[in-house]
Formats: sequence, C-alpha cells, structure tokens
Amino acid sequence: MIKLKICMLGAFAAGKTSLVKRFVTSIFSDKYLTTVGVKIDKKMVQMEDRSVELLLWDIHGEDDFQKVRTSYLRGASGYFLVVDGTREETLDTAYVLQQRTEEAIGKVPFLLLLNKADMTDDWEIGQPSLDELSRRNWQVLKTSAKTGEMVEEAFFTLTAKALEA
Repeated sequence: MIKLKICMLGAFAAGKTSLVKRFVTSIFSDKYLTTVGVKIDKKMVQMEDRSVELLLWDIHGEDDFQKVRTSYLRGASGYFLVVDGTREETLDTAYVLQQRTEEAIGKVPFLLLLNKADMTDDWEIGQPSLDELSRRNWQVLKTSAKTGEMVEEAFFTLTAKALEA
C-alpha cells in the first residue's frame, strides 16, 4: 500500500476543512469551525490497481495573525491551494503560500481549488484573475464543498499527479 501526505493550504475560512469533510465523509456542515494547528484525516482510495492511503493534513488558515508552519509541509506528496471565490484576497494568500511552500519543500504537485462554486453570483474573482492563473500554468478546479461539485475529482487528480511524481 502507498501512503501519500496531502496538505490543505489557504486563507482563513476558504473551505479547506469543508472540502476534506466532504471528501472523507460525504458530509457538508455550514457550521464554521476554526482549525487550530493541523487536523489529520485518512482515506483509502483505489487508483487503478493500487491502494493508496491519503493522509490529509488540514492546516489552519493563513491570516495576518497566524502563518502556516512550514514544518507541517515536510514529507508532503502534494497540496491544495484553496481559494474562496467570494473573497479576492484569498487568491493573493494562495500566491504567497505557493511560493512559501515551494521554498520549504521544493516542487511537488499542487492544484488550486476555487471553492464555493455554488455561489458564483457572489464571486469577486473574475476573468483577469483566471487569466493570470492560466499564465502561471496552474491547474485550477472549481469546487463546492456544499454541493460536492468536483470534490472527488480534485482529490483523485492530485493523487494521480503525486503518484506520477
């Protein structure tokens, strides 16, 4: 069996915990719980003929008061940058986190998740920002922890990338 450590990174309240909970338990709760430090969940997945145990490190949200500890990133096979589509500043946080993560652990596979796809009418992130992500050659998926849209696809896509690396 293969074990992969996957880290969830992003701004405070971007939806990291909700995405993990939706993927692991198929449940969504609109009750907000702040992650303190790191919460680790496990999920077994099948990738073709291989059993893979995903160790999902849900790391506390980045904000002005609390910075992500790079020690949490050690040994990561991949990571998600989670952005709240309704808050443009969370994309700026993702740019900083990607750079900091690469400096800490080198180049490992990652995906940017534009979360809250069920609320696109309220999105602040527009086409110019999406064009910038395209220029950076970042793979972007629009997800919704609430509806489950693209959540499983995101985790399986990153798992496949991590297995290839």
